[in-house]
Amino acid sequence: MKIIAHIHSDFPEKFGLPRQSGLVEELQARIVFEPEYRNIDAFRGIEEFSHLWLIWQFSANLREGWSPTVRPPRLGGNERRGVFATRSPFRPNPLGLSAVKLVKLELDAELGPVLYVSGADLMDGTPIYDVKPYIPLADAHPEASAGFSGPAAAHSLQVEASPALLEKLPEEKRQALLGVLAQDPRPAYQHDPERVYGFSFAGHRIRFTVDGERLTVRDIEPLEAE
Repeated sequence: MKIIAHIHSDFPEKFGLPRQSGLVEELQARIVFEPEYRNIDAFRGIEEFSHLWLIWQFSANLREGWSPTVRPPRLGGNERRGVFATRSPFRPNPLGLSAVKLVKLELDAELGPVLYVSGADLMDGTPIYDVKPYIPLADAHPEASAGFSGPAAAHSLQVEASPALLEKLPEEKRQALLGVLAQDPRPAYQHDPERVYGFSFAGHRIRFTVDGERLTVRDIEPLEAE
C-alpha cells in the first residue's frame, strides 16, 4: 500500500488524543496529500458528503509480532479482550479507521487540494492510506450494541480552567482543549488526585490534576518555555 497523505493536528504525541474519532468535534486538522495524489479530479464530488472515513497507520505503535489479547485502557488496563474485539493500536496490521467531519476542501497554490476536517483522533504527521465518503444509509447503525465500551463512552469530567490560563491559547483552540480534557486523557487505572499530568496541544504544554470527577487545569505554557 502507498501512503497518500499525512494529517496535521494539534497533537505531537499520543497522550491527550481522544480515544475515538468524533468525540471532540471542535478539534480541527488538515490532510495534505502527497504530490502524486494532488490531482483535483480525484476530489470531484467529495464536498457533497458531510463526513469521511480515514484509513491510516498506527505509526507510533509499529512493532514486530502481535498478541491475540490486549488490555483496553477503558477497562482499567487489567482485563484482557481479544484484539479483534477492540480498537487497540497493537494489531497484526497497524491500521486505524476514523470517521471525521469534512469542513472544507481548499485548493492551495503549493500543496494542491487540502482537506480540512474536524473530530479527528490522529497524531500530527500520521500517514493516511485512503479517504472514503461516509454514507449514512450503509454506515450508520443506531441500534448497534456498544459492548464493553458503552459505559466508558458516556463518561466525562467536569473541567475547571481559569480564564487567565485559557487566554494563553488561541481563541479558536480553547473549546477543543476543554472537550479533550472532559474526555479524561488519563490512563483508566490512574486515580492519584495529587499527580500532575501533562500533554502537548497546539504548541503548548497543558498540565492538569483530577480529583474524582473534577479536572483542574493547573498550567498552560508555550512549549518553547520548557
